[in-house]
Order: sequence, then C-alpha cells, then structure tokens
Amino acid sequence: MTAMFPTWKRRTWLMVLAVAVLALFVANGHLVYVAFQSQPECVTAGGLQAAKAAC
Repeated sequence: MTAMFPTWKRRTWLMVLAVAVLALFVANGHLVYVAFQSQPECVTAGGLQAAKAAC
C-alpha cells in the first residue's frame, strides 16, 4: 500500500488533518473566551450546566 501512496502525499494529508484539528480547537477556545468575556455569570468553570433563561 505504501508504494501506491507516496510518502510526500501521506505527509501532506497528515499536515492538512493536523491543521484542521488545530483550527477546531482554536475556534472552540475562542468561543469559550468570548462567552467568559461577554457573560461570565452564565458560564461555569466547574462543569456542565443547563443554560439559564436570561443567558
């Protein structure tokens, strides 16, 4: 299988996948940051909780 799929192509796809996963983590972190900055009373740091109606 390795001969059919060159090393440089495999490495390229692994890099694309790594960048995509990193981008998802960064985007999620940004959303959490914005939530803490805009409405800190609606975000709990200790765990999951149902959203309040006012939030």
